[in-house]
Amino acid sequence: MAKVAAELKYSAEHEWIAFDGSGPSVVGVSAVAAEALGDIVYVDLPEVGSTVTAGETCGEIESTKSVSDLYSPVTGEVTEINEDAVGDPALINSDPYGAGWLFKVTVESEGPLLSAQEYAEVNGGEL
Repeated sequence: MAKVAAELKYSAEHEWIAFDGSGPSVVGVSAVAAEALGDIVYVDLPEVGSTVTAGETCGEIESTKSVSDLYSPVTGEVTEINEDAVGDPALINSDPYGAGWLFKVTVESEGPLLSAQEYAEVNGGEL
C-alpha cells in the first residue's frame, strides 16, 4: 500500500501541497498516484511566472501506461519548477514527497483540500 505523508494536504486529483508559511508552497503528486501511474517517463509543468488555478489543469504526467493531467491544488503564481524531476521523471516514482516534487507556488487561495487521513481513507493509502 502506498504511503501518504501525514504532514501534507491533498487534492482529490492526487496532488499534495506542503505549506510551511515561510515562502512558496511545494506541490507534487502522491505516492498513491505515482504507484497507479507506473513508470513515469515525462512531466510537463507550468512555467515559472504563470498563474495556476485551484482545480484546473496545469500540466501533464506521462507514464508507460497513460497520460494524466496535473491539477493545481491552489491558486497562485508559480515561482520554481523542479528541473531535476523534468530531467529524470523517475524521481516522482522513487521519492514523490522529496526529490520528486513538481513546482513551488505563492498561494493566493486554496482549492478544496483533504487532510492526509481523509485522503488515505478515500484512496487506500497508509499513513
